[in-house]
Amino acid sequence: METIEDLGAYTFQALLANSVKKFASSNALSLIDGKPVTYAELGQKAADTARLLAALGLKRYAKVAVLGSGCPDWGVSYFAIVNYGWIAVPLLPDFSVTELEAIANHCGFDALIVSGPLYKKIQPVLDKMPEIIVCMDDFSVLSKPENIQIDKNVIAQTPLPQIKVQDEDTASIIYTSGTTGRSKGVELTNKNLIWTAFQGQTLHRINKMDRCLSFLPISHVYEFTIDFTMQMMNGACVYYLGKPPTVSALLPAFKKVQPTIVCSVPLIMEKIYKNKVLPQFQKTKLLRIIYKIKPFQILLHRIAGRQLKKQFGGYLVFFGIGGAKVDMTVERFLKDAKFPYAIGYGLTETSPLIAGSGPSITYP
Repeated sequence: METIEDLGAYTFQALLANSVKKFASSNALSLIDGKPVTYAELGQKAADTARLLAALGLKRYAKVAVLGSGCPDWGVSYFAIVNYGWIAVPLLPDFSVTELEAIANHCGFDALIVSGPLYKKIQPVLDKMPEIIVCMDDFSVLSKPENIQIDKNVIAQTPLPQIKVQDEDTASIIYTSGTTGRSKGVELTNKNLIWTAFQGQTLHRINKMDRCLSFLPISHVYEFTIDFTMQMMNGACVYYLGKPPTVSALLPAFKKVQPTIVCSVPLIMEKIYKNKVLPQFQKTKLLRIIYKIKPFQILLHRIAGRQLKKQFGGYLVFFGIGGAKVDMTVERFLKDAKFPYAIGYGLTETSPLIAGSGPSITYP
């Protein structure tokens, strides 16, 4: 487990430098069916992307929006932005075109890094987007000011910004609606996010042998802090699902990745329980009768829990649940099954964790 003594500062710049130094050849980010990016490659790709942004004329503290689903190049984009003096504006992929237009007007970001499919989505409001638009898929320039010339030679000759990022420098402006309707921008510093990632390790420690399966929106601070920042800090590898997190897509991914760490929302576990677990207790009349008797119910839950852990790859030690209230019936099953789940509560404004319990906590 890395500490502030290892990093030296509460910044993403210090985090990546430390991880590249200590875990250079270890895998950092990957799609489940793709080639992993090592920490050394992550550092180099982030520098290359920062050089491109500098060549496009971005000045310090420029705001760069990131619009895409979780993938290695999302992480590359984020490090390229925050480690070289700019501010990231992560945008949820499921924001409507109207919401994206409103955020663009409110935030006034100076550049946009967007995946190919979502670039098509924003076509109706393209005139509201910044002049500088980069494709996340291959970091090609989709649009730029007419007076700026870009080619390989120009980019190669552009010096990297020599910026010493400070703890209190803004890292992200995250737009969240919470419970009050229209999305509002939440400004979070490097220290807000890095400090919370450090404190999260009091609930569960992460190391370079961990494998994290990520399928929640990385632009949401819950997924970003736990399944990205904490993993990158400690040399773990994050595998992205790369498709909607349906039960039919998740179970093969669990089998392939054999993750040790997963973060989820209650709805996914509730679907697994109601569609995969509960029907096993309703197969026969005798089972239905036995299941109503508490000691037998606990025993059946324990057996089902062992089977579920095998379906999740067999190595799971941390299954985080957050973002909404957990159904009491489902949580009772998880407790009886001794499933390694953790629950947290927080806000975007608190980066996000306020309180939580780790999988090592025992329950009555």
